[in-house]
Amino acid sequence: MDLLGALIPLILMFAIFYFLLIRPQQKRQKKIQEMHSNLQKGDRVITIGGMHGTIDAIDEDRIVLDVNGSDKLTFDRQAIREVTNQD
Repeated sequence: MDLLGALIPLILMFAIFYFLLIRPQQKRQKKIQEMHSNLQKGDRVITIGGMHGTIDAIDEDRIVLDVNGSDKLTFDRQAIREVTNQD
């Protein structure tokens, strides 16, 4: 009976960690992966570093952002933080 009494708090702590930390992080990561896989030419995006631009070209690993109509910068696809519809 002492073994069961010692395991119940450990199981409860694991369940709390799972539902408060692990599961939300997995959902967030899945959402980011979906966003990266759905990127298309013409999408307005913001990079992790805060650069705003429009996707001019895209391949498996990299994207080319048009930042002001004349400057084009190349980034890793993973550097995209979010897709926005703002102009």
